[in-house]
Amino acid sequence: MVGRTSFSDWPSRGGAAGNVFPGKRGAAGAGAVSPWARAGRAAAAAGRCGGARGARARPRGAAGRALRPTEVPAPAPLPAWHLFSDPAEVEALRGNLLSWYDRCKRDLPWRALAATEPDADRRGYAVWVSEIMLQQTQVATVIDYYNRWMQKWPTLQALAQASLEEVNELWAGLGYYSRGKRLQEAARKVVSELAGRMPRTAEELQKLLPGVGRYTAGAIASISYGQATGVVDGNVIRVLCRLRCIGADSSSPAVIDRLWDLANVLVDRSRPGDFNQALMELGATVCVPKAPLCGECPVKQHCRARCRVEKELAFASQKLFGKPSPVPDVEDCGVGDCPLCPPATEPWDSSLGVTNFPRKAAKKAPRVMRTATCVLERRGCHGALEYLIVQRPSSGLLAGLWEFPSVPLTQDALHPRGLPAAHLIRLSIPSQVIHIFSHIHQTYVVYSLSLDGDVTVDPALSPSRWVTEDEFHASAVSTAMKKVSGTPGPFLPSLSYLGKTLGIRSTSLGCPSFRTWLLLSSGLSGSSFRC
Repeated sequence: MVGRTSFSDWPSRGGAAGNVFPGKRGAAGAGAVSPWARAGRAAAAAGRCGGARGARARPRGAAGRALRPTEVPAPAPLPAWHLFSDPAEVEALRGNLLSWYDRCKRDLPWRALAATEPDADRRGYAVWVSEIMLQQTQVATVIDYYNRWMQKWPTLQALAQASLEEVNELWAGLGYYSRGKRLQEAARKVVSELAGRMPRTAEELQKLLPGVGRYTAGAIASISYGQATGVVDGNVIRVLCRLRCIGADSSSPAVIDRLWDLANVLVDRSRPGDFNQALMELGATVCVPKAPLCGECPVKQHCRARCRVEKELAFASQKLFGKPSPVPDVEDCGVGDCPLCPPATEPWDSSLGVTNFPRKAAKKAPRVMRTATCVLERRGCHGALEYLIVQRPSSGLLAGLWEFPSVPLTQDALHPRGLPAAHLIRLSIPSQVIHIFSHIHQTYVVYSLSLDGDVTVDPALSPSRWVTEDEFHASAVSTAMKKVSGTPGPFLPSLSYLGKTLGIRSTSLGCPSFRTWLLLSSGLSGSSFRC
């Protein structure tokens, strides 16, 4: 179960309280979005799709004349079906959810710190670390990392004094490595520019701290400082979409805005932090993506997706026993072209039940990449095996982490060419390690090379270092590289073989030499590689 799916990078639209009660929509004030602004966004989207990039086209009337801002029709109010329009229902839902949370919440270390830490800045920092770690990461995985992090850097000041290498070493294996770097950068800003004082509101947190978006700011402000502001993460999206039968694309900015409005209406004013955690807990443990435990849900009587399922089951039962019954009223809201209902092309699927919601646009297929990786080993001065690792660039994927020397393979590099077959007979098929990143399907083609004699490292390959196996696992290396270390590939020919048989005279180990070994072993053209 993923801990958080954060939408912290979504642009913030609307006020903190986002009123969605009927009769109050469109009122002036913080959070109101004018019809002209909505039309401008639509025009900008159209421009990105078919017109000049960034161009804005004014909305046009039936005759094709561009409409002035005052002539743009106001959007129709959302039907009550998708809203929490009854204050009594809102109060009942809050009470039921909080009572369930008090009984059933999981015992997690960051919750204990948030409840017991008297210092407001340390309390905010403790929640902040947990929320960053929980983004796109399972709760069970985060617990150990969180405990080790807080033991090593219990305060903002301690984290600000740490080196990036130390941060990367502790974060190694947690994934999405830029999170740790951004967290430390923001901690340094709090210490150096804000005198070590954490901002106290969601608005200030989002404005002043780099890497803190709308979700993270709302979580810190509500849990640590009691601000009555909602939160929207992946778990909350799922719960709200089912409670109000929201079937439009839940990843679209327009739907995200409406979900923020709903979250801000629902949040309990006296226990905002507990309520937000309860809503996320419900999505993580009961209202799960597949096979939700609807019978155990504390707010099932407020769930319109479940209501629809029950109506269909009752109708099917009566029909089975031949009892006359009217066709069940299972329409989402009865409003044509509703922006929150499922599109006509994706009708309700009775076999899915409440898991009809939420719906997302189809994901892009991950980019396929292949990388030749060589595990270079030698005997150290004390006789122990040592392995060469090099540091990745300071930006991009896995920035600043250490890895075995690697060369990306292009599509053209997948076909052997250019070497006599006699040289290839001595080489066995390399091992392959597959690792799935969020947007990349990565295959590492793994070779091993045992170095004989004294071999120096070319400065062009720096920063690099030789490490023992224990030192390797303690270094800031990715999970993918740990997989590679456990999958030894076939050994390439030794330096002496390459020198005698193929005329390689270089005795230095550098980028050009390493590339040559890989080219020879794979039978590939040098133009297929970059190093």
